[in-house]
Amino acid sequence: MTLFTQIWNWLIDINGDGHGALQFIITFVFSFGFVMTSAAVLVYLERKIMGFMQDRYGPLHNGPWGLYQIFLDPIKLLLKEDVSASVTDNVVFHMAPMVFFAPVIASFVILPFSPYLTTSALETGIIYYVALSSLDVIGVIMAGWGSNNKYALIGGLRSAAQMISYELPLVLSLVGVVMLTSALSPACQGAHPNLAKCSIGSISLSDITVQQMHPWWLWFVLIQPLGLLLYYTCGLAETNRTPFDLPEAESELVAGYLTEYSGMRWALFFLGEYGNMVIVSSVATALFLGGWSGPGADLGFWTSHIGTLPGEIVFNIFATAWFIIKMYGLLSVFIWVRATLPRLRADQLMRFAWLVLIPLTLANILILGVVLLAIPGITLKLVVAGIINWIMLAGYIAFLGRVTGVSPVGRLPKRAQARLRVPEPIKALAPVER
Repeated sequence: MTLFTQIWNWLIDINGDGHGALQFIITFVFSFGFVMTSAAVLVYLERKIMGFMQDRYGPLHNGPWGLYQIFLDPIKLLLKEDVSASVTDNVVFHMAPMVFFAPVIASFVILPFSPYLTTSALETGIIYYVALSSLDVIGVIMAGWGSNNKYALIGGLRSAAQMISYELPLVLSLVGVVMLTSALSPACQGAHPNLAKCSIGSISLSDITVQQMHPWWLWFVLIQPLGLLLYYTCGLAETNRTPFDLPEAESELVAGYLTEYSGMRWALFFLGEYGNMVIVSSVATALFLGGWSGPGADLGFWTSHIGTLPGEIVFNIFATAWFIIKMYGLLSVFIWVRATLPRLRADQLMRFAWLVLIPLTLANILILGVVLLAIPGITLKLVVAGIINWIMLAGYIAFLGRVTGVSPVGRLPKRAQARLRVPEPIKALAPVER
């Protein structure tokens, strides 16, 4: 065997398991570049979409449709002076942005953009993602404490309380998807399932994506729409986005834990927030929207028509395109929510997590478990589970409308109208006519 052949085999398949060094390098460069460019693109899209929704232009002057703003914003942040107060805890203050941003980069390891663009199909993908998402809290607390500023400290503590509170319903909202993968496993089907091989289901993002491919349109959102909405709501809170952007409410706490940061250190927190938005949308795409599945993303069709290697390349292009389209569709909802909903108070935010989201996620798990165990036949199980979950979703939306007074025509609830109604003057206290 020649040296060239050995190097080629090492690049293509380093361990004989289909994951070579070349694939790792391409995936790493793609993931690292994707999180950097996505933040700049999202800032531009956010300003443009919100401008359209609010009847204004947004970025306009720099380049056609203001497209040069995508490059000018990062340059501006890189050239800004890095100013810090003289009484800060220097070690903690300077380490906080890196501690906050590092889990964002590490989380991209498990995101399955396509069968090829994933470094490793970790069997513990969901646990790995949840563990990394909880590390952001440490960076937030370090930023608040290291700033030696009471406003920053209070903002950091409020942000930590919010992120910890919404971490639990976020994890519970994903349990239904894991239960569905168990029901769809061949070993778990039939009149006499093999309990030795029928486990609780897969927690690998790639495996869960593959489970939604038979057929390609049978996505888990059709069976678990409430799970997707609950997860997305918790994702809004985890990324400190509207209506859960309370820790950085400039009207109350200046800028929260970011009060003393400027320049590139502030940009790392900013980049981490948009990176977390991309991760939340990517995980939702993989678990609920079929991941890379879609028209044209058929490996067998392309390999049979244009050959093995060209077919795999075309298939992965289609797969990556579908994944990114779905992901940016969810990211646009982040922007839509920001332009639509007002900010919650601190007590409303915490009450919503503990008294609404957690009971709903537990009820979702319980009902889905009863359906999967009590009803025979996999098709009937999925149909009944989907119908019940859609009914629960409608009830959840109606319940929120009654509590918050949200209405498509903008009407206030009756209790709010009663507070605004001016009472008639009491005759006994009315001035006496002379």
